[in-house]
Amino acid sequence: MKAYIEERTIALAEYIIKNKSTVRETAKKFGISKSTVHKDITERLLKINPQLAENARLILEENKAERHIRGGLATKQKYKKRNETGIK
Repeated sequence: MKAYIEERTIALAEYIIKNKSTVRETAKKFGISKSTVHKDITERLLKINPQLAENARLILEENKAERHIRGGLATKQKYKKRNETGIK
């Protein structure tokens, strides 16, 4: 594996762990696709640093379990804003 990919993979995992961020937030921060973040964390990181991979995996599982809540809150905000501005 190329060195820059390993460095990126470790940086992604450290960012996810430090900020408890989602794959989407991490991808946006690093300017890469969600698919790349997911592949780096779930596949490549296991070969590079298994302990770091486990810690990042726990955060991603927590995010996955909570995503329906975030989605509901986003929808609530959307309709609240629509009602405040009078848009139908």
